[in-house]
Amino acid sequence: SEALVERYLARIDAIDRQGPKLQSVLSLNPDALTDARARDAQRENGETLGPLHGVPILLKDNIESRDNLATTAGAIVLADNVTGRDAPLVAGLRAAGAVILGKTNLSQWANFRSSDSISGWSALGGQVRNPHMLDRSPCGSSSGSGAAVAAWLGAAAIGTETNGSIICPSQVNGIVGFKPTVGLVSQQHIVPISSTQDTAGPMTRSVTGAAMMLDAIDTVDVDYVAALDANALSGARIGVLRF
Repeated sequence: SEALVERYLARIDAIDRQGPKLQSVLSLNPDALTDARARDAQRENGETLGPLHGVPILLKDNIESRDNLATTAGAIVLADNVTGRDAPLVAGLRAAGAVILGKTNLSQWANFRSSDSISGWSALGGQVRNPHMLDRSPCGSSSGSGAAVAAWLGAAAIGTETNGSIICPSQVNGIVGFKPTVGLVSQQHIVPISSTQDTAGPMTRSVTGAAMMLDAIDTVDVDYVAALDANALSGARIGVLRF
């Protein structure tokens, strides 16, 4: 885990802070390496906390964590908003062994600020860039999470969605995004927009990875990984809307 965190930090410095400057990672957890070493020590002693043991995860920066990280929603007014508490979904990730690597950039206030706001821009983080083509939109308020996962800046990320903000950046950045049924993942300690639409969800590079993440963050006792079936769509009919 320590070596993996070191490699992600080096890659973030090389292509997110410098080089093409993707600007997808807003802040880094100063204790990530310490936490990774602790996970490695546990593993050496024969103890693993769960399937995400030692896995570096990024959080969209409207989700609180107890780390020495502000939760800003991309806004200057919240630049010093260090709450010292975990959102329940983050507590679930820790219980499964995950290491919180940092926070991802986003559309400021999760895009709930103007009818003409720019997708993927925040006052604190600037404009997120699509790693596949820098001048194309990274799409949606979870654009930092989508771009970071696509560019291999973390093993996986958590995004949030009110209306398309997990699905759209996952689509245009070429990753797997899953919006859980509203209420399946706790909304507590996440900067809100709509209590009837908001949900956090996994953004990963595989369906199995998304299921592993959902196992850690949901509020029910369901094993999504065990329920995966490669033949689930066998015999299904797919409709395509040509307009």
